Amino acid sequence: MKRVVVTGMGAITPLGNTVSEFWQNIVAGKSGAGLITKFDTTKFKTKFGCEIHAFNAEDYIEKKEVRKYDLFTQYAIAASDDAIKDAGLDFATMPEKERYEVGVIWGSGNGGIGTFEDQLKEFYAGDGTPRFSPFFIPKMIIDIAAGVISIRHKLHGPNYATVSACASSNTAIINAFDTIRLGKANIIVAGGSEAAITPGSIGGFNASQALSKNNDNPTGASKPFDKNRDGFVVAEGAGALILEELEHAQKRGAKIYAEIVGGGMAADAYHLTGTHPEGLGAALGMERALKDAGLKPAQIDYINAHATSTFLGDTGELLGIKHVFKDVPVTVTAPKSMTGHLLGAAGAVESIISIMSVIEDIIPATINTENLDEHTPEGVNVVLGKSINRPVTYVVNNTFGFGGHTATSIYKKYVE
Repeated sequence: MKRVVVTGMGAITPLGNTVSEFWQNIVAGKSGAGLITKFDTTKFKTKFGCEIHAFNAEDYIEKKEVRKYDLFTQYAIAASDDAIKDAGLDFATMPEKERYEVGVIWGSGNGGIGTFEDQLKEFYAGDGTPRFSPFFIPKMIIDIAAGVISIRHKLHGPNYATVSACASSNTAIINAFDTIRLGKANIIVAGGSEAAITPGSIGGFNASQALSKNNDNPTGASKPFDKNRDGFVVAEGAGALILEELEHAQKRGAKIYAEIVGGGMAADAYHLTGTHPEGLGAALGMERALKDAGLKPAQIDYINAHATSTFLGDTGELLGIKHVFKDVPVTVTAPKSMTGHLLGAAGAVESIISIMSVIEDIIPATINTENLDEHTPEGVNVVLGKSINRPVTYVVNNTFGFGGHTATSIYKKYVE
């Protein structure tokens, strides 16, 4: 099968709206959490999250067009535009026949939830007469981000959305990887976006006991693997990758950031929201990704853990890691301690972290964690406090979602 490489990246995150700024803040161990400003949280149990700052949609979209798109699509446009530019691609001048071989696969767990809430609020506040915006449905549906990216750049290759809750964008990347290596496309714009800091989202996650309620210390609230963790911190944003067939990238002289070499997906088949207590799905996803890449556990330099700071989720992932790596010592880190949980966009944003790690030989730290859970198995070494400089060739990137979905991708330092 064909080799697949990463030739472009774009990021809109709570820690910066460029890949460079985002990575600098990750390495520095900064938190993107703060009190929510998007709506009045007075009556909510959780009053904080990781919001996007200094984002102006008109930097990417014509003013008259902005109202057509939910915020999750605006983030998708921005991140994908930056990734396309970063890859040195100019689709406007690319012959149409070549654009037939360029696709978009984009993930989101919630899609236009903000639009959904706003439209129904207006309806129920009125006299019962349906006065919905003609943009309501196309702003809300999850596939629209992929559709808009393809329309924007006239890309005629495979085009669809992946929805697997918080594994959505990692699933999109794995699907893109498979599509290219099977010869069904030359380039795929892959990633995910989320704009779910809304009353319904915060209220719903509070009702399911998933969110941290540490309102007095938002920046310290996300503490994966800590025995005193009390839930995740919701975040918003987008991550985009340009995945490209190696020979195609070489022929056009593209810079190559890294190679994607494996992907594995599985299911816990256990519970609506809770992860399998022994990490069954997590273990299966990692095993399948390693098999797909032709790698042994000892070759992995570190695992970018899903680790959201929920008690059952973190414990199950640790046990899944131990099941796969057995007596092989493994280094683990949890970026959600800094980024918060970007839900369906998490896999793409954390893929960027994984790729930057193999480029710069840096393993980011897990911040805020002071008292490691007693369930942390021997040989599972969590990087705490400060990033470390160490040669990095292979990184495993884990994502898991409500419904028991698991997706694991593996990135490698590029060697011709």
